[in-house]
Parts: sequence; structure tokens; C-alpha cells
Amino acid sequence: MNGEALIRHPGWALALKRSADILLSLSVLAVLWPLLLAAAVAVKLSSPGPVFYRGVRSGLNGTTFRILKFRSMVIDAEALGGPTTGTNDPRVTRVGAFLRKTKLDELPQFLNVLKGDMSLVGPRPEVLEYTSQYRGEERLILCMRPGITDYASIEFADLDDQVGSEDPDRFFREHILPRKNALRVKYVKQWSLGSDLVILWQTAWRVLKRATDR
Repeated sequence: MNGEALIRHPGWALALKRSADILLSLSVLAVLWPLLLAAAVAVKLSSPGPVFYRGVRSGLNGTTFRILKFRSMVIDAEALGGPTTGTNDPRVTRVGAFLRKTKLDELPQFLNVLKGDMSLVGPRPEVLEYTSQYRGEERLILCMRPGITDYASIEFADLDDQVGSEDPDRFFREHILPRKNALRVKYVKQWSLGSDLVILWQTAWRVLKRATDR
């Protein structure tokens, strides 16, 4: 039995969610395009390599897609280490550290939302290495479009510091991933348009606080 068979949400509500995704993403991109352009130029001039990171993630019903982020690490960073970034990870560039702190590296994902790969709010997409291990209720995670933000994004906004620098991949798998998956399942089971609004507000507040913290 797959996640889609385990739970269903009203079609009209999902259609409204998708319409809001498109409208809000277009609005954000129309307003913030100078910021996106400045970030793209900064990435390109600061280190060799492409402007965008295009990592493979699991999406709705397990369909794979490429998530867009401004590149914040050196070329072939995943070959130099695991998928988890730890405290003061040497693979992170100077510009990349700023983009991560302010969450500006996530802005290109509004293009993923327009394309239909993602939603503004939904379970944060994970690498295939981890989604292939989903069992039981964890399969619910894949029955909704992944999002730019969710409960886990708010709780683990400072993930790099939380996993530390000593074997961050193992710490993530053993201590962070189970909690993130529980929050992802909670999102799917308790989803409503109202909960999306609450998460968006909490995310905006958390990003502003993180960007202004010294």
C-alpha cells in the first residue's frame, strides 16, 4: 500500500492550494527578481562552477525531480563528503555561508513551485537515499508535494549547527532524520489551508530572526 492510498485530502482544497502556490510564487519572483539576480552574480563571481545546485529529490508519489538552489558549496561537494552539511563545513563558500544564513539560497525553489515539482508548504524533499527507506506511516510523506517549508524547516532552521562537525551524516541519520520524518508525517495527516498559513508566518518570522542574529 502506498502513501496515496493511506490518506486523501479534498480535491477542492488541494486545487486551491495549488492556485495559491502559483499566484504567490509569481508575486515573489516579480518582486524579488533583482535580489535573485544579485545572488546569482555573487555566486558566479565568488567561486568556479554553476550558479545553481540541482540535486535529485523525491517528489509527489516518489517521482524524482531536481531541486533548485543557489550553489553554496564548492564544485562536486557531494563527492567530497556526505549529503549533510555540518558546522563550519569547509565545502561551503563564503558567499554560500551568507546565502544559507539568510535562506536566500532557497529562492530558486519558487521556480520548482511554478513547475509543479513543489509547493510553498509541504514536507521538505529528501534525497533518494533516505526516501527509499521510508516504512509504515513514513510513506505518507510522499503523498503530497514537497514544500519550500514545513514544521521541520522551522524546528531545524539551524541544522548545520545542530548536527555539529563530527560525522554530521551519522548524527543526522540517527538523531535528526527520525524527528524530521515524524514532523513530515504530522504535516500530511493534519494538513489544512489554515495550517499552511501558520507555517508560512512562522517561517517568515524564523528567517527574519536568523538573518538578524549575529
